[in-house]
Amino acid sequence: MIQIVIRSTALLVALIFQMQSVIAQKDGREYYQLTIYTYRSDKQKQVLDHYLANAWLPAMHKAGFINIGIFSPIDDDTATRKRIFILTPYPNLSLEETIQNKLAKDPLYQQEGEKYLKAAWNDPPFVRKQVQWMKAFPMAPRMKKPLLRGDKKEHVYEFRSYEGPTEAYYRNKVEMFNEGGEIPLFERLGFNAVFYAEVIAGDRMPNLAYMTSFENMEERNRHWKTFTEDAEWKNLVGMEKYQHNVSKADILLLRAA
Repeated sequence: MIQIVIRSTALLVALIFQMQSVIAQKDGREYYQLTIYTYRSDKQKQVLDHYLANAWLPAMHKAGFINIGIFSPIDDDTATRKRIFILTPYPNLSLEETIQNKLAKDPLYQQEGEKYLKAAWNDPPFVRKQVQWMKAFPMAPRMKKPLLRGDKKEHVYEFRSYEGPTEAYYRNKVEMFNEGGEIPLFERLGFNAVFYAEVIAGDRMPNLAYMTSFENMEERNRHWKTFTEDAEWKNLVGMEKYQHNVSKADILLLRAA
């Protein structure tokens, strides 16, 4: 029997991502990169805003990445440390390295992003940067652009993440969304979902995440009231097989930046 010992954690992660990418190409499921910038000062926000709007986003659009979402939390208005959320869909994981190479050779990206890219060690453009990778659910293999028609300043994007107490219970919750019928239930009730996905790399796992969207906060509240009172949901959440599959739920209400 041949034994292969992988001593490099970085190599192991790369191999896992490569295998996931091959599988995704076969089943058509997208990957999502969620990047979270934390910043403290107005100056940092100005540098980040300029970098994203004038350097990074145009370069990504040029590379063919159109449906990118950039959001800020509604409840961050008075927070000491504020955040910017960036959601980028990838058809496969191997494109990440290709994109980085393209950005490095893009003169406009380098020029417009100079204050961000060449910031001094004692004057950084952010406090911290986090990256999370997700893989779309089987029953929702591709992101959907939300069909919102009202005032964009009133639109609400709700990002939810559900942590499971164990790998098995987490898988049980993923099944509840797919085979169990939770995704069709959201669709029937008009939640205008953007994506549903498994978290495959992040700082809090096992975990899944999804995003819904609404015209405004009042509509969001009405939808959730209807959801909790729906007979199909009551039956689904009451099933013995789906008990105890969420140990922690985080809810973020966002607006498009």
